[in-house]
Amino acid sequence: MNASPRDAERPSGSAPIIPDGLDAILVLLRHGQTQFIVEKRFQGQMEAPLSRLGERQARLAGARLARPHAAPPLPIPDTAPFAIVHSPLGRALRTAEFAAEAMTAAGRATPRLRPDAGFLEIGQGEWEGLTDTEIAARFGDSLAGWRRWPTRYHAPGGESLAEVRVRVEASLAALLAEMAEGGHAGTLDRHQVLGYADVSHDNPRWSLIVGHGGVFRVVVCALLDLAPEHFWNFDFGLAAITVVEIRAGRAVLRSLNIDHYLGEDRATSTSDESARRGRSGAL
Repeated sequence: MNASPRDAERPSGSAPIIPDGLDAILVLLRHGQTQFIVEKRFQGQMEAPLSRLGERQARLAGARLARPHAAPPLPIPDTAPFAIVHSPLGRALRTAEFAAEAMTAAGRATPRLRPDAGFLEIGQGEWEGLTDTEIAARFGDSLAGWRRWPTRYHAPGGESLAEVRVRVEASLAALLAEMAEGGHAGTLDRHQVLGYADVSHDNPRWSLIVGHGGVFRVVVCALLDLAPEHFWNFDFGLAAITVVEIRAGRAVLRSLNIDHYLGEDRATSTSDESARRGRSGAL
């Protein structure tokens, strides 16, 4: 006898790190521009301060998150975030601080900021602090491999994607379990196609994670239960917002790289520079 779809332990496309039945939203905010980005250097886990432009970008992102239903609306509840978690690196911490200040100034309550080492940028070892030209001259083979096969190559002395995935999944699992505690389980027996009906219950909990382009690629692959070979299939702009909705335990990528609120700052520093750095393999 064929099993009923409701008898399946886990629906197709749901990751083991997501609690069964969880309705929630994760908002990913990449840090603003840094001085290393201005100088076209690989950052990895080195400290690189935000530029003045990066600080302004962080404030603009916070102001946008404070009014999610302003046109064009964000797929985020018009409520205070459940948690604001950030990479311990200074550029992520400062971005989280500026964003939280902007949300508070706009009347949005914000929880205390929480560092989480699971969301550190991918360590790039001997590449950190060097320009892509310098790396190509000294580490041409490993850089070429990293750009083509990121699961087989990484920076000398740096982290492999397998190592990063372990810490990312642990941090995501802990945060999602916290968000699920005391909540009501959602159901997949509702419309799953936008435009027909609200696909989620009213005002699910949402949390903000402030981090980095490289680690966010791993985060999205982990949430969507994709193999790490899909690492380069995603990109994250400076101070851009990405939204992942979790519907009854299944992650859905609702938006990627929302950054219209940056205005001229976007045209001059976000999209162009992000694309260039993505092609170079820089994190």
